[in-house]
Amino acid sequence: MAKNENKVTVLAFEKKLVPSDGYMYGTQWTERGLVTPLSLKEKSVRGTISNRLKAAIKNDPVKLNAEVEKANLQTVDSCALAPEQDTLKLHFTLKVLGGLHRPSACNNAAFKESYCAAVRDYIGKEGFTELGRRYAHNLANGRFLWRNRVGAEQIEIQVKALNKGAEQEWTFDGRLSTRHFDEQNDKVDSLGGRIAAALASEDDFLMLDITCYVQVGKAQEVYPSEELVLDKNTSNKEGKKSKILYAINDIAAMHSQKLGNAIRTIDTWYPEFDDVETSAGPIAIEPYGAVTNLGKAYRTPKDKQDFYTFFDKWARGAELERIEDEHFVMAILVRGGVFGESDK
Repeated sequence: MAKNENKVTVLAFEKKLVPSDGYMYGTQWTERGLVTPLSLKEKSVRGTISNRLKAAIKNDPVKLNAEVEKANLQTVDSCALAPEQDTLKLHFTLKVLGGLHRPSACNNAAFKESYCAAVRDYIGKEGFTELGRRYAHNLANGRFLWRNRVGAEQIEIQVKALNKGAEQEWTFDGRLSTRHFDEQNDKVDSLGGRIAAALASEDDFLMLDITCYVQVGKAQEVYPSEELVLDKNTSNKEGKKSKILYAINDIAAMHSQKLGNAIRTIDTWYPEFDDVETSAGPIAIEPYGAVTNLGKAYRTPKDKQDFYTFFDKWARGAELERIEDEHFVMAILVRGGVFGESDK
């Protein structure tokens, strides 16, 4: 029993960056007052067989011809601007919460006390300035647009602080880099300061309203979030769509999780970031630095660069070697999650 007395088996933190879903509309760059909600369209397409084939088929011309003659019929969702529209409008809100010094659940009083002291020490030294600036940078560069950002002729991002008595507005052109956070920008610093102040507060909050206009071209396709299909039953594919897009009340939309992932893509502190051959650029804040589309974890326990290695020492009063490691730990806590230790 004694060896487990310093363990905290119940430990959880609520997320402090809370985005809404993003709603998508079509408009014209020169007449943005006229907007229409974008709806999903279903279409059936006849594709070709393009997957890797078994050796017995690909090495036999007769079998290969028979295989490629088969129609690859698909029913998919799609979303596009109207013929007269050249601009996508994306709208969502972001709530920034304080109170990070208090876990939402913790069953070890001694740990809670040392953790609280570590957070207050960090706030005293750093005040969330670096994290706030990086979150603001990702709002300013339009990273949350994901694929909709590619090939855009113009981007305009309007951010409004809605807190009564502390209203403020910022406008960005989306030109800031998505590969680093080195650029200095007074408006980004101003927005970042408001985000940092909310994160550092005892129980205050900041409510941001984000409206983004992206000139992509008349009638061009745009990209809402794609739904994860949990039913993997392939015994009857008739009538089933191979791609299902996200919509709310018939309005094309982006998942709040996807917007949040983009905003917290601020980790440039992992070991391989400066390696040209292996770097993934900034990655989303994750305990093990997981980048699922690359199938790689950039922060492994073996290298002692993961969240738990840092957190278990830092939250119990030990100092970390680099301030960047503290930034990483605090960004994970802003992300939220369940971090209890095993009682075995």
